[in-house]
Amino acid sequence: MHVLRRWWHDTAGGLPATFWYLWAGILINRAGAFAMLFLSLYLTTARGASEALAGAVVGAYGAGGAVGVLLGGVLADRWGRRATLLVAHLATVGLMVALALSEHLAVIAVLSALVGVVHSMPGPAFVAAIVDLVPESRRSRAFNLQFWAFNLGMAVASLLAGVLAEASFLALFLVDAGATLVTALVIAAKVPETLRRGTPGPAPTAGGSRRPGLHTALTDRIFLTFVALTFVLAVLTMQTSTIMPLAMRTDGLGPSAYGLVVALGGALIVMGQLFVPRLIDRHRKDRVLAASTGLMAIGFGALTVADGLGVYLAAAAVWTVGSMLAAPPNAQINADLAPPELRARYQSVFYLTFPAASFVAPTLGGVSLQYLGSVHWLIVGGLGLLAAVGHLLAGPPRERRVAALRGAAASRERVGVR
Repeated sequence: MHVLRRWWHDTAGGLPATFWYLWAGILINRAGAFAMLFLSLYLTTARGASEALAGAVVGAYGAGGAVGVLLGGVLADRWGRRATLLVAHLATVGLMVALALSEHLAVIAVLSALVGVVHSMPGPAFVAAIVDLVPESRRSRAFNLQFWAFNLGMAVASLLAGVLAEASFLALFLVDAGATLVTALVIAAKVPETLRRGTPGPAPTAGGSRRPGLHTALTDRIFLTFVALTFVLAVLTMQTSTIMPLAMRTDGLGPSAYGLVVALGGALIVMGQLFVPRLIDRHRKDRVLAASTGLMAIGFGALTVADGLGVYLAAAAVWTVGSMLAAPPNAQINADLAPPELRARYQSVFYLTFPAASFVAPTLGGVSLQYLGSVHWLIVGGLGLLAAVGHLLAGPPRERRVAALRGAAASRERVGVR
């Protein structure tokens, strides 16, 4: 019993109550956010759209997501975290209901793009609120729990979506809207505004600039180096949903085999993610990220010799462990590098890596797989190993930047007290 209590304290102890309401909101939101997973199927089956048109509409949703990430970051720093979360979730409810009832493809395309915007807006605000609330010493466990909630919610969403889609597409959209409304109600009732306004003294930006805003994040070289390394990790991760299914088909493996590989990754995260903080907290973040990216590189590189389901499953176990180790330090470094007054904007730039990777991975990966065959996986593995080395090289200057930001924050607090 003592060991169990100790594990629970190391995993989830010492976090404020408001964090848990945010965590519950993330879990409910992701568990109910399944309608857009079936958007292309809905368009082709229920609305008679061609595959090309369905792809264009899904692309509009993705483009809206890129806009929403930046918009959410700016608004979370200007309006506040709570206001941005409420506006995004309530707008999502209305748009999802409208999408469920719309019949014209042109209207559905516009609504899909708008849903993409409001679906992506909460991301920077959620993370910025967590950073506002949670002391630095406990952020690793907070981000670990956030990653776990996100993946647990996605696993639940995948199960529910299939059942609802078989029964009714209308129900699919309406239940999604209902879950989003529940999240909005939880935030409205239990989550206060976490953005502290009126910080004493002008805060210096990370790059020494006096132009606060997205410009600061987009010209911060140390931060952008970190974003670039995260982009590589995102490209590796996207292989599982874009290129790997094609490779498995070439190897004579069907959709059920692909489902087993994806299910294994989800099961490992749900069962094992809560044990990660105790494993990594004693180690430097750059070394953890180097190790995690290296594991992902080895896992994907192993597909070069894949000729059966067993190799795919073993490789998936390796790269999933890598992604599990990467989640907490990735989020924590992003939080550490952001000046307090620009937290959400920095988050929005960081979040852009994922829509960018979702475009680059299938676009270049499809060409690579077609013309290079299994050599594609050697290239992916090599890219991951280069990123692992990059983390080791980028770690020391990154830590110096973080120390400078902490010193500046402490000085401003002392001035404020006087």
